[in-house]
Amino acid sequence: MENSFWKKLKKPFFCLAPLADVTDPAFRRIIAKYGKPDVLWTEFVSADGLFRGGYDALIGDLDYTEEERPILAQFFSREPEYMVKAAELAISMGFDGIDINMGCPDENVCKQGAGAAIIKDPERAKEIIRATQEAISKSKRPIPLSIKTRIGYNTNEIETWLPALLQTKPSAITVHGRTKKEMSKVPARWDVIARAVEIRNEIAPEVLIIGNGDVKDLDDAHAKVKESKCDGIMLGRAIFGNPWLFGGVPRPDLPERLRVLVEHIMLFDELLSKRKSFATMKKHFKSYVHGEGGNKSLVMALMETKTPAEALEVIKNFPK
Repeated sequence: MENSFWKKLKKPFFCLAPLADVTDPAFRRIIAKYGKPDVLWTEFVSADGLFRGGYDALIGDLDYTEEERPILAQFFSREPEYMVKAAELAISMGFDGIDINMGCPDENVCKQGAGAAIIKDPERAKEIIRATQEAISKSKRPIPLSIKTRIGYNTNEIETWLPALLQTKPSAITVHGRTKKEMSKVPARWDVIARAVEIRNEIAPEVLIIGNGDVKDLDDAHAKVKESKCDGIMLGRAIFGNPWLFGGVPRPDLPERLRVLVEHIMLFDELLSKRKSFATMKKHFKSYVHGEGGNKSLVMALMETKTPAEALEVIKNFPK
């Protein structure tokens, strides 16, 4: 019997998107502490990479804490056998759910026939999902399977692509309101997400639909729930520099933001510095500093740093 946390969530619920080299274990711990969403995802992890020689390099991306629950392990692959192995691993690690990424537009991922490229092969997509579901059902701790995808590859294919996914009856489907070709260059199409909800209602009413794309904050998320009638909303880029996003409190002043940035840098140093470049932290600096009290010279100084210690020293010496 599937142990599904999805059924216990109050609607609408609000989730944090899995963002590569952003929502890593260090940042997720900060988010869980200062503004926890209803559901968290890991960064997406290559199922093929895990079991074809890259286990030691990738397993750290699946690190999580009890404070982050419910949390889903997200994987991508074109090969059912590797998704099955990834699902078995996630179950053994105690995750609350498994999510298959069928929407990533990254060219390296798509060249493997995975991510958004799988939209071009619905039969393969269903084969992957069903193989994973079967492996989950045979486990001692069955957990829910969900999918994250886009509205199409080159054009809007929601009328054919979504029904193919719904045939497999996953617990939830996150629909990003753009095609792979559009990347993030055009506004997300929430009218298509609304249509996705209608299709779901016709084919598999029990499957949750999560809308995703251009959601600015929780107020905007509530507005998009009314617009689309989806069950939940996934926010992504809005989390930059704002781990308080899901807490329902105003973003604090610069001194408090810098205090939390220091905490974030120290967690990065503790958890990730041995296997990830410190350069990945730099995408956070401007986001934390910008806004009320923001200081351009501080951002520039932080961007010049090469180690956590250097960044911490810059913040320490910043005039309060």
